[in-house]
Amino acid sequence: MIGANRRRAAGEREDTPRRSLGPPGEAAWSFPWSSQSPGRAAEELVAELLSAALEAGRRRDEAEFRRCVRVLAQGQGLREIVDRALLDALNRHVTLAWERGWQPADVVRLAGRRLEARHVRLATDAVAAEMRAYAAATVDERWLDQLAAVGATVWWSRDGEYLREDGDRIGMVACALRVIRLLATLPSLERLCPVPGTARRTPGSPGGAVDERMLARVRALLAKAESTEFEAEAETFTAAAQSLMARHSIDAALLAARTAGQGGAGRPEGRRLGVDAPYEGPKAMLLDVIASANHCRSVWSRHFGFATVLGFPADLAAVEVLFTSLLVQATTAMTLAGSRRDGLGRSRTRSFRQSFLAAYAQRIGERLREAAGQAMREASADTGRDLLPVLAAREAEVEARVEELFPTLTMVGAGAISNREGWISGRAAADRAVLDPRAKVTRGGA
Repeated sequence: MIGANRRRAAGEREDTPRRSLGPPGEAAWSFPWSSQSPGRAAEELVAELLSAALEAGRRRDEAEFRRCVRVLAQGQGLREIVDRALLDALNRHVTLAWERGWQPADVVRLAGRRLEARHVRLATDAVAAEMRAYAAATVDERWLDQLAAVGATVWWSRDGEYLREDGDRIGMVACALRVIRLLATLPSLERLCPVPGTARRTPGSPGGAVDERMLARVRALLAKAESTEFEAEAETFTAAAQSLMARHSIDAALLAARTAGQGGAGRPEGRRLGVDAPYEGPKAMLLDVIASANHCRSVWSRHFGFATVLGFPADLAAVEVLFTSLLVQATTAMTLAGSRRDGLGRSRTRSFRQSFLAAYAQRIGERLREAAGQAMREASADTGRDLLPVLAAREAEVEARVEELFPTLTMVGAGAISNREGWISGRAAADRAVLDPRAKVTRGGA
């Protein structure tokens, strides 16, 4: 371990660092090689210090971690070696994260949950830096979409710039080490798409591709549902969006059935959606009922703050946009309901909101199932065909994919419901977000 005070023992190497006087309250270090090329000894010392800092982080030994940081940041003649070592470690651990099943949005999301804004920026830049190693044609389109969504772009002209020292070298070194520590401790996740460098671009599969024009219309309708002050308008816009998505899903299933055996039907895919605090349980429940109504399945990973949704591409897109919108609408309604206190003046707001969102999710699930059933009946009438076998076969493929990726999956509850008023209010709010695919858009429609 590199200590703050260390005597040179007999026979010790001449390249051992020696502490010298520095500004009050700060550690300063001088090295015999400070006026010449540091050589291999300095690189070994830096590697030792990095390892010691990461180990201190693992043990939650903050004092030792800070000692290592100070030596790395203030050691004379070590600046370039330390920067290069930090950049190499960030790049290496980002690559390892991909091999363990993590994707860009997952890494950035977890950094936001575990660390601070400065760390999130560095993690995002580290992702952008690592991605330069791959030709665009070998990177899955879903991966590229995530890079764009998190803003992972190379903005610097020299790699050392993205470490963002900004006059605080100690803070920069500590920030980089905490990000490296986070990346180094990532467990393996289910691999949802090819890692960078291995993807092969192919034309969109029949019955699997997402109609971007339809999706743009859906987003526009849901944006209006979120922004209007009139419940009837919100109901109409949301209903029209659900109707578009349900019919598109049925059309995709029919097309896939016709092309079965031609290598174009594809297989279920997956994407991870954030489920953030507070009230993660009811939010995960809301996502689950939306996924189920749209022929998908949702698996919640509470510790990492996301759920993995499995299904066919068109259905996955529907789940994502609908979950985002309904969560906004539910949160708005919950906030407008205000805070709650019991007869003794004690706060009951948390239990009220927990119950509110759970009831909202349950009622929305009922409404979505009604809407999906009506959409199927209308499509059957239009096509003159029984669609149940087609949709059942698709759902069986999704279930098989869940079994493949999550063989030890267990069922858990979303949390106890203890506030009757919150439950009643949540169901009432869900009723105001009625999803009836027979509704027609009367203003500003699709």
